Amino acid sequence: MKFGVLVFPGSNCDHDTYNVIAEIARQPVTFLWHDSEDLQGVDAVLVPGGFAYGDYLRTGAIARFSPVMQSVRKFAADGGLVLGICNGFQILTEAGLLPGALMRNAGLKYICKQVHLRTETADSPFTNQLVKGEVLKVPVGHMEGNYFCAPEQLRRLEAEDRIAFRYATPAGAVTPEANPNGSLANIAGILSAGRNVLGMMPHPDRSSEHLLGSADGWKIFASVIHALETAAPAAT
Repeated sequence: MKFGVLVFPGSNCDHDTYNVIAEIARQPVTFLWHDSEDLQGVDAVLVPGGFAYGDYLRTGAIARFSPVMQSVRKFAADGGLVLGICNGFQILTEAGLLPGALMRNAGLKYICKQVHLRTETADSPFTNQLVKGEVLKVPVGHMEGNYFCAPEQLRRLEAEDRIAFRYATPAGAVTPEANPNGSLANIAGILSAGRNVLGMMPHPDRSSEHLLGSADGWKIFASVIHALETAAPAAT
């Protein structure tokens, strides 16, 4: 299997994400430049955090038009796995790969701290190594992490089991106090209709090693690896 990490002008978590795949997962990984349409035959695309194109206009608004994102759209439409983290989540919503939008945090302040996420579904390529209800400790670092969507979109996300994570207490209670940014229904991550695209604001790339304060985020990458391994055709 092979992973690709997108790089935009302003990306600043691309090396964090690359490091998880190269040094922890020990899997082949390459950087994919924003100005190229070539995905280099990767099996999964990782859209990292940062400030793509300086977040001008609004987060992800310019990145959605980059040549690489045209290829990512086709890749996702064909069933390829795409994980968007923080700014990556913002880009995926702007590109129409996920519903809704990420708005300014309710407190109008940049937030950088550890939060807790309750796993809402284990039925996806990104959560198959988790148990529904399992609580993860993962950091956030964003100004526009306030997830919003129309009422009918929320109903569809709920009905189709497409809410991957919600902000919660360490004990797993979904409360207003556990919500760091005002996100609708405490949503921290969602899946596409095909379940092959995940966007999440918290950073599993910054929580895949114990020395960073938590290794809980590793389970998300481990899930992707498991999904790719089990999807691969058997050797003859």
